[in-house]
Amino acid sequence: MMTDLTHYTSEAVTLLSSLISIPSISREEEQVANFLQNYIEECGIMTGRSGNNIWCISPMFDMKKPTILLNSHIDTVKPVNGWRKHPFTAKMDNGKLYGLGSNDAGASVVSLFQVYRHLSSSEQAYNLIFLASCEEEVSGKNGIESVLPQLPPIALGVVGEPTEMHPAIAEKGLMVLDVCAHGKAGHAARNEGDNAIYKALDDIQWFRNHRFPKESPLLGPVKMSVTQVNAGTQHNVIPDLCSFVVDIRSNECYSNEELYQEICSQVQSEVKARSFRLNSSHIDVEHPFVKRAVQMGRTPFGSPTLSDQALMKFPSVKMGPGKSSRSHTADEYIMVSEIEEAIRMYIEILDGLVI
Repeated sequence: MMTDLTHYTSEAVTLLSSLISIPSISREEEQVANFLQNYIEECGIMTGRSGNNIWCISPMFDMKKPTILLNSHIDTVKPVNGWRKHPFTAKMDNGKLYGLGSNDAGASVVSLFQVYRHLSSSEQAYNLIFLASCEEEVSGKNGIESVLPQLPPIALGVVGEPTEMHPAIAEKGLMVLDVCAHGKAGHAARNEGDNAIYKALDDIQWFRNHRFPKESPLLGPVKMSVTQVNAGTQHNVIPDLCSFVVDIRSNECYSNEELYQEICSQVQSEVKARSFRLNSSHIDVEHPFVKRAVQMGRTPFGSPTLSDQALMKFPSVKMGPGKSSRSHTADEYIMVSEIEEAIRMYIEILDGLVI
């Protein structure tokens, strides 16, 4: 295993260096998807493809067995300001591999692929699917959501994101609301009109102060934040419209639809949800995958950041190499030792696992 681990790590780092050199901003992943598909097929593995999503299914697939999905994403955010190194040039320095997407989530992609190669070469009590998906950073409809209906039923999803290889067993969901208060225009110098801003203030205060009663031991309370406000046309006109945006991070105690219904019953303004798609997710701490991770000294936790888990209707756990705090930052990097640790730990958890 030690010799294999060294080989797997070397292969993973080489592949990641190539992926970094191909810009793959969300919705612009075709070139990197082409490269990855060719790479996998050159390894002698058959691929499936839909749009810029690439997958492979273990050759000993048996419908009688449960299926585990190994998933991470090939897209990145745009480079932020402040990069001193070139974001699209992989640079190794003192055990760190620098480059855009190295930490989020290229290291997970290449680690999970090596794990797939290792585990699919031997008989397991489950089927294995490796999926490199696109549009994760923008929760796009052409990403994992478009692929899952094309795959066999999944019993467990392992989502590669930088968690320092601790299992995130719950994740906050997201719902964005567009709220609009309606008034009546009038001249500001006279006692006329109905000020929409004043109407909106009462509702903004409600969003600021309301606490949903069910709190999660892992994720805490539902968090609501008013993040944008827009009203008025000029200083001497009473505004007839005041619109504002609310960012809602849900816990696993509520679906987004339940939160929406409660909000609509409490505020006076018109409320529209942009989507109900991105719900909170969680997996039982007694799940065999989680129990194995705990036996290896890993600490389950609740994650405040969103991933493709939100689009999975089956049990899933988020776990991968790297640190979340490095994501979306200048001079993003992953440590080679973190990739090696990830491959070893994934294999130790999954090899022989019964779910």
